[in-house]
Amino acid sequence: MRELKAKIMEALVSTLPITVIVYVMSLTPLFDFSTAELITFTVGAVMLVLGIGMFSLGADLAMTPMGTHVGSGLSRQRKLGLLLTVCFVLGMLITVAEPDLQVLANQVSAVMNGTLLIYTVGLGVGAFLVVAILKIVFKKSLGTILMLFYMLLFALALLLAVNGNLPLLPMAFDSGGVTTGPITVPFIMALGVGISSVLGDRRNKENSFGLVALCSVGPIMAVLVLGIFSSNNLTYEVPNYDVNPDILGTYLHTLGHTAKEVIIALGLIVVFFLICQFAFLKLPAKRLKRIAVGVIFTYIGLVIFLTGVNVGFMPIGYKLGASIAAFDERFLIVFGLFVGVLTVLAEPAIHVLNKQVEEVTGGLISKKSMMMGLCIGVGASIALSMIRIVYDFNLVYYVIPGYFISLALSLFVPPVYTAIAFDSGGVASGPMTSGFILPLALGACVTLQGSEAVLRDGFGVVALVAMTPLITIQLLGFRAIVADKIAEHRAMKRILDEDDQRIINFM
Repeated sequence: MRELKAKIMEALVSTLPITVIVYVMSLTPLFDFSTAELITFTVGAVMLVLGIGMFSLGADLAMTPMGTHVGSGLSRQRKLGLLLTVCFVLGMLITVAEPDLQVLANQVSAVMNGTLLIYTVGLGVGAFLVVAILKIVFKKSLGTILMLFYMLLFALALLLAVNGNLPLLPMAFDSGGVTTGPITVPFIMALGVGISSVLGDRRNKENSFGLVALCSVGPIMAVLVLGIFSSNNLTYEVPNYDVNPDILGTYLHTLGHTAKEVIIALGLIVVFFLICQFAFLKLPAKRLKRIAVGVIFTYIGLVIFLTGVNVGFMPIGYKLGASIAAFDERFLIVFGLFVGVLTVLAEPAIHVLNKQVEEVTGGLISKKSMMMGLCIGVGASIALSMIRIVYDFNLVYYVIPGYFISLALSLFVPPVYTAIAFDSGGVASGPMTSGFILPLALGACVTLQGSEAVLRDGFGVVALVAMTPLITIQLLGFRAIVADKIAEHRAMKRILDEDDQRIINFM
């Protein structure tokens, strides 16, 4: 209970800023929130705090240990075929049931079949999880692999444009962002840590990360291929974001629906873990009980969190975007920067990533510096998204230079920073981004450019949220290198000066 109380207090501090800003906005003449909307948002904010607190505790007790045990247990079998097959199936199962992906599939169902999109993304994640494992096994550089696949990815984007389906490009990149959600991230990251601990080498820190990065590339590539072979007659209908006056009924209905989705997602992971337990893990009963308690906390926390986001935050986000866009375009850009920083604080998987980074790097990369880098990156990405909506230009003008800079930086920073940066991009684009920021962008886009431009301009915000941390985190690494070089130079100069002084005194 002490741990739970501490987690809830952390969640309260994280979600309080974005909640306060909505209340402050509601007091201005710019926004005309109804009583039902404010009550719905308030209930959602309370659910967010409870949900993040319980999920964080559950991730510590269950998801991270499960991934670590499975990764190390599979690696000790010394059977590469078994390791790759299990990881492929695991990647598919977790992705198909990921709640974030379900949210995106529902929002794009007017453009393509949602079920087809989900299973296409699942195949992409499974295939690239295998690539990530092979990287660890054969000790290959993450930067080299990312350069190879991103060049292939941009070639597919060119084919998509030739086919006349370029408006699908933002949705394809968004698919890579939402895939790495609150269920997938803790398990996959811990899986990498477990495998790396058994195959440990001098680059163990680098190998502990990178799985999320590669699992974010797979869905983008898979959806691009799907878009190349799909029809180019695309129309989009904006979902209904109106608040239902029956607040209790809406919350209960969404709670039940979310509970079913999350139990499928967690159920697949638990069943998979139990198979591994009986086959080769053989963990003691005491540890299994602790993991079981963690699974319960994870389940309850995710259900509460996702319900609060979907019911309480999505309608408010859409109305905020529409109202601010109608008021002042420049204020929309500034607001995007500000709310992007606040959104990072409320992402549950961010806290899991920051803690794991600090532990694996032995404090070399602190939680504070990680959070600062992510806040700057995500804030900038939301502001850039609003600029794109205001001036109506294609996502490729951001994506190509952004990934070029990211991949170029990977040549100058330690590999561990590159791995962490690309993992951070996938983790930053979590449920708060798809549940609050995406509706905010859609509302602004409908107001400024019309509903026909939503597919082209409204989507892509998740993709930018996933891209900008790649630059900011690697810049942290570049700064660390420069600081070390300067400190080394000063130390050497001081030693030489002292030696010269001794020689002079001797003379």
